[in-house]
Amino acid sequence: MDSTKVTGPEIKNPDVGTSLAVQWLRICFAIFFSFLNRNRLKASREVESVDLPNCHLIKGIEAGAEDIDILPNGLAFFSVGLKCPGLHSFAPDKPGGILMMDLNEENPRALELRISRGFNLASFNPHGISTFIDSDDTVYLFVVNHPEFKNTVEIFKFEEEENSLLHLKTIKHELLPSVNDVIAVGPEHFYATNDHYFSDPFLKYLETYLNLRWTNVVYYSPNEVKVVAEGFDSANGINISPDKKYIYVADILAHEIHVLEKHPNMNLTQLKVLKLDTLVDNLSIDPSSGDVLVGCHPNGQKLFVYDPKNPPSSEVLRIQDILSEKPTVTTVYANNGSVLQGSSVASVYDKKLLIGTLYHRALYCEL
Repeated sequence: MDSTKVTGPEIKNPDVGTSLAVQWLRICFAIFFSFLNRNRLKASREVESVDLPNCHLIKGIEAGAEDIDILPNGLAFFSVGLKCPGLHSFAPDKPGGILMMDLNEENPRALELRISRGFNLASFNPHGISTFIDSDDTVYLFVVNHPEFKNTVEIFKFEEEENSLLHLKTIKHELLPSVNDVIAVGPEHFYATNDHYFSDPFLKYLETYLNLRWTNVVYYSPNEVKVVAEGFDSANGINISPDKKYIYVADILAHEIHVLEKHPNMNLTQLKVLKLDTLVDNLSIDPSSGDVLVGCHPNGQKLFVYDPKNPPSSEVLRIQDILSEKPTVTTVYANNGSVLQGSSVASVYDKKLLIGTLYHRALYCEL
């Protein structure tokens, strides 16, 4: 078979076309959100600062650390450099990557992991991530990827001695049209959230504006792919309880966290919904207590319509006893954007807290 690439004369400079398309989408996005229900975006909400001692910004993270996952041994993975149509970016021309930090070190540094040859690094656009440790101690890293704003889930093997990732598999499926986050439950098995029902940008805007609540959670395995929960406004972060019996799903525009029971056939049934007064993004589990840590956006309008003079704020919540009738919700950290803009995730390990953002910096705190 002839593998020669054939390009039409109208695509002499694809970068220009791509740039114009992204600019057009950003303009449409800003106009669209100006008409969206202000309550869904919490457009008038401001936060009072809740500071933590012994915090500093992590060197080398300048354009977002949208998701963070920490292994039981203290190795933390960062998904950095996410770019989405309509959203601000501090490094629009730089590919994304995966960084690692050893939280057992006295002064841990974030180092970028090498990725095996054959994987397209130039279009790497990582979003939600999740790790899975197999029975033979092999560590798999699952990464939601948006190459050229498409939707895939990449599976890597983490090779600790080489500080590298070996790419194993790219997963695409019609039931994964707009993937946001994943939680791995096997070496090739995961739950994923779709934050939109459609993949087309215009239809995405329309479904959000009409509040169709068509987004869902999908279970993927090599043998079966199926929708296991649906009816979300915009399904976002996802995680699993320490005993593996429950799945937690953040619905960002509905300001809710859903608790779902996991069954042997991997189907999910809803147990409860926790209402919050903020836009909930990614969910992490405190391994020592089972508490849920939530990276939140107090004011979504500031997040989506970026103004450097009035930047998006940050908020981290801790939820204790989420299965009880009255879970305890406390604010761990809050900032008006003067230090950290657009917090999307918070993860804890051995009294160390990491806070990532959608497109800004990342914070390291000793609790």
